[in-house]
Formats: sequence, structure tokens, C-alpha cells
Amino acid sequence: LLMGNLTVVTFRFFFIPIESLTLGIFFTRLLTYFVTTLISAALMKYALKIKNHHLELIHALSSALDYRDAYTMNHSLDVAYYAVRIAEQMKLPKGSIDIIHTGALLHDIGKIGIPEQILMKNGKLTVEEYKTIQTHPEIGFKMLSHVGAYRENGVLDIVLHHHERYDGTGYPKGLKGKEIPLYARIVAVADAFDAMTSERVYGDKCDIEASLKELEKNRNTQFDPLVVDAFLRAFDGKHQMEINGKPVTRSV
Repeated sequence: LLMGNLTVVTFRFFFIPIESLTLGIFFTRLLTYFVTTLISAALMKYALKIKNHHLELIHALSSALDYRDAYTMNHSLDVAYYAVRIAEQMKLPKGSIDIIHTGALLHDIGKIGIPEQILMKNGKLTVEEYKTIQTHPEIGFKMLSHVGAYRENGVLDIVLHHHERYDGTGYPKGLKGKEIPLYARIVAVADAFDAMTSERVYGDKCDIEASLKELEKNRNTQFDPLVVDAFLRAFDGKHQMEINGKPVTRSV
């Protein structure tokens, strides 16, 4: 930092002469630059610390939900991982990828408000029970709606709309196609893939290839085709996708 400031001030002293610029002014300016840099570095360090604490809180919230149900343990972390890989394949900017990561970690937070006897039911849900489950996006939205940053950056869009379908038959709003926010369309694919490849109370898991074919089958109906294509590219052998800590490529 000191060398950088010294270079800047020296350059200005010798190559951009100012009337009455003395050696004393030179050192005063050097000191000013140095103090400003120290303050800026301290503020950046503080901002990074706040960001890390924020991320730790998000992980704690998502884990609180996952720990309610042994069958969905690490579900939020896995969905976040897949969603980030999709966003990377779509070449979204780093800021957008960070937002998608946060939203994916929190996408099911509303299930905290779902009665445990429904969430943990071993067997097919009744119509009324399924309707209750379908309220979790709106519950999550209400839980987090007071966080101003989430309203502005798209995290709340993910929480509210990750169960919308591309053909307009999803919930809670019945949005269609590009009406559904992009971040929510990405998390929807990641969420569905993890649901299909995980052991759940209400169904057996699919193998990876069958799950990928199911995503392909539902392009343009349940899922945004561009998002599905981006996810499939992560398995094409040119990129490393990990499932349960193991690299995976398509078998066909």
C-alpha cells in the first residue's frame, strides 16, 4: 500500500507540477493517500466480515430446515450447488451467481411453517395436505420480505417462484415462460434434479441418467429449455459435475 501511494504521489510531484508544490506538501499528500488507503482497506475488511457473517446465517437457516427431515438433509446445499453450476454454464455475472446461491439456500425456508406430520408423512399426501405444502413459497416470502436487499436483488423471487412451471401450470402465481424470474427458473431445475436423485419419504430416488432424461423430457413444459440445456452441459464430459462428492458425466 505504501509503495503504491508513494508511486502515485511521486508521479504527480515530478510529472504534473503544480505551482508552490514543496517537499512538505509532497509528504503531506503522501500521508493523506496512505491514511485514505488504510481507511479503505479497513472498510473493505469490515464489509467482507459482514458478508461472511451473513452467509453463515443463511447456512444456519437452511440447515435448520434440513435437520427437520433426515430425508432432505443437505437438500438446500445440493440445490445451491446445482443452481450455481447452471448459472456458470449460462455465463451469468458473479453478482448474479451469488444471488442465486443465496436464494437456492433459502428456497424452501417456508417449509418451517408446514406442520411436521405433513412434511414427514410416510406415504402419498391427500389433496388438502398437498395444498398445505404448496403454501411454503408464500410462507418463505413473508418470512424474508422484511429484508430489503432480498426484495431488490431477486432472492425473494427465487423463494416465491421456484415452483412455477414454464407452461404456466405451477404455483403460487401460475406465471408462464419468461414471466417467471430467471433466477427462479434456474433454481426450479436444480431443485427438481435433487428431488429426483435423493431418497424421499414420498418416493424412491431415480438414477442420474433417468433424472437427466426427465429434465430433457420436460423442456418447454415444466422447465425453461435454456436452463435445462445449461444444466446438461455440466455433464458433457468437458466440465466436472460432482454428486455426493464424486465426479459424474453422462453415460450416453
